[in-house]
Order: sequence, then C-alpha cells, then structure tokens
Amino acid sequence: MGMAPPPDIFDAQALDLEFWLRPRTIEVIRPASKERAKLLYWKDGEVIDSAYQDLCHLMRDINGGNETRNIDPKLFETLWGTQAFVRRYGIDGPLEILSGYRTPASNNKLREAGVPAARQSLHMVGRAADIRIANLNAEVLGGLVKSFRQGGVGFYYRAGPSGGWIHADTGLQRTWKG
Repeated sequence: MGMAPPPDIFDAQALDLEFWLRPRTIEVIRPASKERAKLLYWKDGEVIDSAYQDLCHLMRDINGGNETRNIDPKLFETLWGTQAFVRRYGIDGPLEILSGYRTPASNNKLREAGVPAARQSLHMVGRAADIRIANLNAEVLGGLVKSFRQGGVGFYYRAGPSGGWIHADTGLQRTWKG
C-alpha cells in the first residue's frame, strides 16, 4: 500500500473544463452482493439511459427486497468525478458502493441496530451513497468529495483493513463525522 497523497492535491476546484466534457465511465463494485460493473453512462452531454438504469440497479437496496429507485444524476457526477480525479494519481480501483438507495424500512432497521442512519436520510430518496476507494483513506476521499461542493459529506472512520467510508449526498452542503 502506497502513501496517501496529501489532501491539498485533491481539490476538484482545480479541474479544467475539459475534464467535465469528456465521456464518463464509472467502475463500481458492491462488496455485499459481489456485483461489479464498468459503465459508460454519459457522452456528448447526454446520459446514456441503459447505463443509467444499470447504475440505479447497482445502487438498489440489497438489504430491503432489492428495491430499485432512480438515483439523482448529480450523485453519479460526484462519484464519477471522484473516481476519475484519483485515477490521475494512479489510484485505479473501482469505487466501492457500500450503501445506495434504502427503503424507509431498511433505514429504520439500520437505526434500530444502532447503525448511524438519519431519520430523513437522503438514501431513502436516491440522493446519497456510502463509498470507499481501496488504498485511499477516508480523510483524503472525503476531502475530495467535499471539494466538489455538490452536497453533504459524512466522514465515518473505522479501524481495520477495510477502513472507513464516506457518505456523499446531493443535499445541502454540510459535513459531519460519524
């Protein structure tokens, strides 16, 4: 495992317009279901609907009857931008989706089990994801997601080989530690 680059390198505000105009392929993995996909979902200013639907399916509530919901396209922008940006620095792994859409029932089950889940979680309306990128610590990943200025960022630190994760959403700009 290499050293994490200093967080000040990872500032999305330094991106040029060309970065945002190129085709967008995102590579994701859902560790809980062992699913993996690499999808071109945006090209020439247009969302590719079949890839968008596949991404929404990957973000489904795998703990709540596999219910799928349309996911806010702005969330995919943040996830793609995060992955594309760190790839510039040689961090090539897939973006791990730990949690995407959650039904209200699933969200309540998490709350009852003591897992940090807000009563009005944006996961329940397809506007949030809990993510991780291998070999990138939560502090650096969260700092990058925050620099996109697209919504809320929660930092969840955990010890161990799989480490913590970052909550990213398209709600109000805010940060917290969980």
